Amino acid sequence: MRVMGVDPGLTRCGVAIIDGAPGRTLSAMHIGVLVTAPATPIELRLAAIERGINDLVDQYGPDIIAIERVFSQRNVRSAMGTAQAAAIALVIAGRRGITVAMHTPTEVKAAVTGSGRADKVQVTAMVTRILGLSEAPKPADAADAVAIAVCQIWRGSAQRRIADAIAAGAR
Repeated sequence: MRVMGVDPGLTRCGVAIIDGAPGRTLSAMHIGVLVTAPATPIELRLAAIERGINDLVDQYGPDIIAIERVFSQRNVRSAMGTAQAAAIALVIAGRRGITVAMHTPTEVKAAVTGSGRADKVQVTAMVTRILGLSEAPKPADAADAVAIAVCQIWRGSAQRRIADAIAAGAR
């Protein structure tokens, strides 16, 4: 399974492409961030994020796009930018017929560290170890995108198998 993890953000949108399956070694195909300048008009920033995600989808052909679920933030402006970047990934997946998965930050942290209260340092350390990387992904947005993809591979696959089994039993 090839998963694109997206940590949505308007200034830094973390993106990662991870190959693997539960119980198997995971490998990183791409880890990075799409960066836009705050002074750039919003429509150009969103277009740049769209181009970046489209380019990665073209290059790596993910089976699933896993996106961090936007939830309440105290800073409305920041929440709007995060939601807008997430919407870009959702639209790309919808247009291309790619399955989408949404994961909360707590779910992602629990999947990779065992604790939903883990901090960014712990998440980064674990994704570095899980993928056997010689260096930690930087910035934190890139590490978060890896964690989202790992969460989907480890937890999303199990959820899909359960749903498939339930559907098969109902037939």
